[in-house]
Amino acid sequence: MKNITLNIITQEKELLKMDVELVSVPTVTGEITVLPNHIPLFTKLQTGELKYKKDGQYASVVILNGFLDVSPDSVVTVLTDTATLERDITVAQAEEARKKAEEAMKTKLDRRQTMIAEASLKKALLELNLARKRQSPGSNIPR
Repeated sequence: MKNITLNIITQEKELLKMDVELVSVPTVTGEITVLPNHIPLFTKLQTGELKYKKDGQYASVVILNGFLDVSPDSVVTVLTDTATLERDITVAQAEEARKKAEEAMKTKLDRRQTMIAEASLKKALLELNLARKRQSPGSNIPR
């Protein structure tokens, strides 16, 4: 079976590069799934959970906005402001990030600071949800 090369790049680094079976991403028009030999595509991503399947197992990455490029040769490139691998998320860290973002939103902020705090809160809530899902019984079930 042909694979897709998934490449996730953040502002700081290349976070992930590997061959996968499929990739599902949250776009501004809804979630799409990319399989091998997908038509070329360039689209805007929204904050959410990117899911990929490798060796029959699903894994996730929390992404904060960005762009998706699907090339004719089955290379999927995700350019995102920030991303966190599922394996790097803990409930305690996500809960702490949520609390910090909520506290930041309580203070008087200008418009830019408010948008940053809202984005941080959304990302923290996604990470918290993902960490809790992973801890629940039967977490190996594809999501």
